[in-house]
Order: sequence, then C-alpha cells, then structure tokens
Amino acid sequence: MARKKKEAAPKAANPSNAYIEGAGLMVEERITETLRKNFMPYAMSAIVSRALPEIDGFKPSHRKLLYTMYKMGLLSGARTKSANVVGQTMRLNPHGDAAIYETMVRMARGNESLLHPYVDSKGNFGKVYSRDMAYAAPRYTEVKLEPIAGELFADIDKETVDFVPNYDNTMQEPTLFPATFPSVLVNSNVGIAVSMASNVCPFNLAEVCETTVALIKDPAHDLLTTLKGPDFPTGAFMLYDEEELRRIYDTGRGSVKLRSKWNFDKESNCIEITQIPYSTTIEAIMDKIVELVKAGKIREISYMRDETDINGLKLTLDLKRGTDPEKLMQKLFRMTPLQDAVSANFNILIAGMPRVMGVREILEEWIAFRTECIRRRVYFDLNKKKDKLHLLEGLEKILLDIDKAIKIVRETEEESEVVSNLMIGFGIDSIQAEYVAEIKLRHLNREYILNRTKEIEQLRKDIAEMEEILGDVKKIRRIMIDELKRVAEKYGQPRKTLFYDTADEPAGETEDDTPDYPVHLFLSAEGYFKKITPQSLRMSSEQKLKEGDVVMQQKNATNRTELLFFTDQAQVYKTRAAAFDDTKASVLGDFVPVKLGFDDGERVKYMVATDDYSGFLLFCFANGKIAKVPLNAYMTKTNRKKLANAYSAKNPLVQVIYLDEDCDVLLRSTNNRAIVFNTAMLLPKTTRDSIGVQVMTLKAKAELESAVVVTAEMAESVKKYVAKNIPATGGMAKDMEITGQMSF
Repeated sequence: MARKKKEAAPKAANPSNAYIEGAGLMVEERITETLRKNFMPYAMSAIVSRALPEIDGFKPSHRKLLYTMYKMGLLSGARTKSANVVGQTMRLNPHGDAAIYETMVRMARGNESLLHPYVDSKGNFGKVYSRDMAYAAPRYTEVKLEPIAGELFADIDKETVDFVPNYDNTMQEPTLFPATFPSVLVNSNVGIAVSMASNVCPFNLAEVCETTVALIKDPAHDLLTTLKGPDFPTGAFMLYDEEELRRIYDTGRGSVKLRSKWNFDKESNCIEITQIPYSTTIEAIMDKIVELVKAGKIREISYMRDETDINGLKLTLDLKRGTDPEKLMQKLFRMTPLQDAVSANFNILIAGMPRVMGVREILEEWIAFRTECIRRRVYFDLNKKKDKLHLLEGLEKILLDIDKAIKIVRETEEESEVVSNLMIGFGIDSIQAEYVAEIKLRHLNREYILNRTKEIEQLRKDIAEMEEILGDVKKIRRIMIDELKRVAEKYGQPRKTLFYDTADEPAGETEDDTPDYPVHLFLSAEGYFKKITPQSLRMSSEQKLKEGDVVMQQKNATNRTELLFFTDQAQVYKTRAAAFDDTKASVLGDFVPVKLGFDDGERVKYMVATDDYSGFLLFCFANGKIAKVPLNAYMTKTNRKKLANAYSAKNPLVQVIYLDEDCDVLLRSTNNRAIVFNTAMLLPKTTRDSIGVQVMTLKAKAELESAVVVTAEMAESVKKYVAKNIPATGGMAKDMEITGQMSF
C-alpha cells in the first residue's frame, strides 16, 4: 500500500502565489506495484505491437512497409529508390529510417532470407548467409513489390479486414492482410519479445497450400503425408526425423537438424561447399575451421577460401594428399556449424494474445481467418450489386416513358425540384431519381437505356448466388480451395531443402578423432584440476597450489579418459580429459566449478576417471550407511554434461571410493570405533540415489568419520576389526594405531 508523507510542498514565491499541487511529496510503494504500472505496459507493447507475428504472417513493421509500397503503386509500377519507400513508410512507422530499411532488406529478393520474397530488389541487399556482407544505403538501391505480394492485398479495399488510424490520425492502415494463402507458414519469422520469443520455420508454398486444402476437406488429415517438413531459403539437407516433425506439427516446438551440401572435385583435390544451414553464416563456419586447425584437431585441410560471388555461395577447402573427403566432412559436421540445428517455436498472436501452436492449429486458425475475409468480401460485393440493381430498376421505369421524363425536367421551374418531381412522376425513390437526373442528354435514348437494363437479370442472379454463399460455409470453403490451388500453381516452386536419413551416413561417422596420449591428472581439495603430460611432469614435478590447498587425487590416464566430477550437491558433471588444456605443474590449473559451470556455491567432492565405465562406487554416509552403485549407471547415450541425483542427498556424504573389484574397506566413527568389511557383502543398487545399506551401527550422536580401502600393508594391523556380518558396531580403536594407517 502506498503511503504519503504529511509534509506539503511549499508554495512558490511568485506574484500570483501559485504552486504545483503535490510537488515535493514522496510516495512509497512496493516494487511489485512499480513494475506493474511501468514495466508491464512496455512488455505488453513489445509482445503485441512489435515482436510477434500475427495470423497473416507479419509483424506490424512488415505490414506498414508493404502497405506503404502498395499505396505507392509499386505492385505494378516501376522500381523506385528505397529511400523514397523508407520516407513514405515513416508516416505509419515513425521508428527511424534505419529500422525500416533493415526490415525491407530482409524481405528483399537480393537478401535471400525468404522462400518467397515480397520485395523485388535491385542493388546490393547483402546475404542472409553472410555476416560481413553489408547491404548498400537506401539511396543506391531500388525496389518494387513482387507479384506474389498481390496475393496479400487481394480485395483489401473491399472491407475484408479492419482498418485503424495511424499514430497521428492522418491516415488509415490495415490491422491484418487478407492473404489468399497461409503466408504465416511460408516465410520464416523470428521475434524476441519480453519473456517470450517466436521462431517460425518456413515451409514449401505448394506443400502448405496442398495441406490446407486437404485439411479443409478432412480435419483429421495426416499433415506429414503432404507437408514433408520445413523448407529453407539456403537449401542444405535436413535430417528426416518423423518423430520430431510430428512433435513440431502437434506442439509448435522442437528443432530440425540441417547439414551443408558439398561436392568433391577430384582434379583439384578440394571440397566445395555450396549450401549451408539457415541458422549460420559462412564466416562463422570459417572461423570455427580456423580454430580447429590451430588447435591441431583438423589436419587434413591445407588451405581454405571463400569463393562466394554473383552466382552464389561457395566455400572451398583444399585437402592434403591422401585425405578421405567423406571422413573429413563427417568430422566437420560434428565439430563445426556445417551441421547445425534450427529451433522451432511457433508463437503467434491470435486476437491480440500470444499462443504457441502446432502446424495443425495454425492452419485451422488461418482457415477461420480467411473464411471471414471471404465472407466480408462477398458481403461487400453483394451490397454494391444491390445498390447498382436499385439504380437500374429506377432506370428501367424511365424506359416506359422517356418523353414523360424529359417533359418533367423541362417543365420544372427550379433545379432543386427536379428530383422530387421525378419521384412523383415515376414512383421511384430519391436515390433512383438522383441517378436518372444525372444522366447526360446524349444517353437519353432507348438503346442506352435498354443496354443498361439488360444487366438487371444478371445482377439478380449474382445477388441470389451471393446470398447463398453467405448462408453456406461450404461454398466459402470451395472458394478458398480454388484460391489455394491457383496460388500453388502460379507461385509454387520445388523444395530447396532436401532430406537425408541416418542410414545414409557412413559407419565411420562416430569415429573418435580426439588425440590420444598418456597424461597425469591432479585434483586439489579446493577444486583445481591439472592435466600434465609425462614429459612436462619429468621436467618439473613440484606442484603449485594455493595456500592451504593440497592434492586430493592423482590419476594416470589418457587424453580420451572420461571424467566424472561429483559435487557436494548430489550432482555429477561429465566431461573428458581432452576438454582441459595440457598444463604444467608450476601453474594452478583450471578451477573446475568455473570450467564446468557448477551451480552457485557447488564444490568438487570426488573425481572418477574411467575409459569403459567398469567397476563401482561406494558412497559412504554419515549415518553409517553405504551405497554400492555400478559406475555404468552414469553412462548416457546422449552427450549429457550434467546429471542430477548422482547420489542420495538425505544424509551427509563422508567419502566416495572407486573400486575395480570387491575388497576390504576400513570404516571409523567419531566415537573412536572401527570395522573392516568386504564390499562383496553389499549388493549393487540400480538407482544412483539409493540411501544405501546400514554397514556400521552407530551409538548416541556418533557419525561415520572416514572410510579407506585396506591395503596389504594395513591388513595385519586392522584384522581384529573385521566384521563377519553387517551391520556391525565395531571395536574400539586407539588413535595412534589407526591414524597412522588411515593417512593412506
């Protein structure tokens, strides 16, 4: 609740003794109330009026630009300078010429962002597949509307959509376009609003029209039989994943995987890349390849050059002698954006409200929208024909006695009485009389009147037909189907994005290309990790550590060894030794929580290094329970970096022990008791977060303090603590006797 201070603002010292009421008052209010009053209107404006497309497939900025070009006569006229269009568009979109021109660039044919561009362009408009190829200034380029844009404005002047005043109330603009095809799915649209975003993938025009027709005829139609999948302007190949496509069609969310199109030139021993995924650029690909070459992960490429020209994209990779181009490309697909994923998030405004919809639901909404557009068009034409019929019916009555009409006009003394006298003389209304009175003298002949009245019968038939259409939605749907078929036939084009299947990939695609060599791994208690080669370690073995830090674990491994870092928050982070740079003993090393992106305050508890996920882990808890979990429980088919519920978080974890096989383990409690048990007494648990089995029985407030593997040197001194059964209380242990052994 807002509270106001009682002090009033002092009155201004001026001759009129005037003051601003409320000035100087301090108002206290909750931050939530401030956000509601100030931030929420902005958020809703960004969502509704800027970032998200509507059912016609356009954002307000697109619609304002295209409508301006339509009103400028650029649908059929010659091209004009882009600067002219930008200037005129500011009457509807006063957000600066730069933003308007960028919108135009994306819709232009020259930029190649859209499957079916709406702007016919001349000049340099950049390229969607290039990050650095800048478009020319608007004073140099020329534009007009593409023929397909005519389908957006079909019958827009017949009240098919609503119009609203522009920002300064000087002209009207449409709220939507009465597009004759589902343009919302044909061209891609990306928008980022507040707390939500939209990413609509493009689909082939002919397939979309065919699918819409099939859906009108059969609401249960299987979309995948006619709508094969997204079709991108940059072409490339798409992995055909039926399950993922159905998820996108049903929910509006998902992703598709694209890979570049390439060919191998044997004569010059080079790979030519001619199509790339829609989500990347040629510069991003080149940067990544350069990075991999410098890191020594790609050794087969001798030279790389961008040969993109007026004919289109082309990236050439010169290969070293003896290189297998197929294997190299499979490696590049895994390691560079030459293979990339494009996400789908079909978030569209419907009646001013954002909704994430699947393809079926989008098409159903479009069909309902287009049905209303056709109904309004027919109603508009119906009224026009009724008005015309009404006039001609009045003219028909004149046919009975033209001389009488002339006599009435000639004998009327005042001009203002002509209409009323005609109304009385022929029994017609004022509108009909006004029409007759305006007929030119040269048209007052029988031939002209007969020719005009011949239309009456046709008009009556047309009116009856239109009234039938308005009363039968099936007839409206037939009109819609005819329009869709016409658009598909006139503007349809072959798919640019073709499909590939995982069965087409060579068997060697999963080959591991990571360099393999022996390394020594070190992990400190504070979480610092080092990967040191044997050669480097021989030169200097003295480890540099932070003050108070100690080496907690040391392991001999290889560069391909899998690493599992267990944390104090019951999570495990997975990576490989190759993910860390080779270093020296004289440096601190990598801080694991930062390197692997730990949660806030999360610390490393234990590290496991494995090549085959054999063996098992012992999780020793403070309550005396121990869980025996096979290491392969942490193996995943996908390349997951983080696993939750790595172990039970119900009791504090005291120690983690990795074992290749069963052995004896020494446990010691805080009340100075100890037992030795064999891990074979424990059965492996199938769940990672098992609470374990009670191994050591604890008394009073005692807890498990430590757990160590019994070595051959320790076996004799701890044999008296061996337990034949578990759980066991254990025997009293002397501090000096056990401490010396447990320092292992």
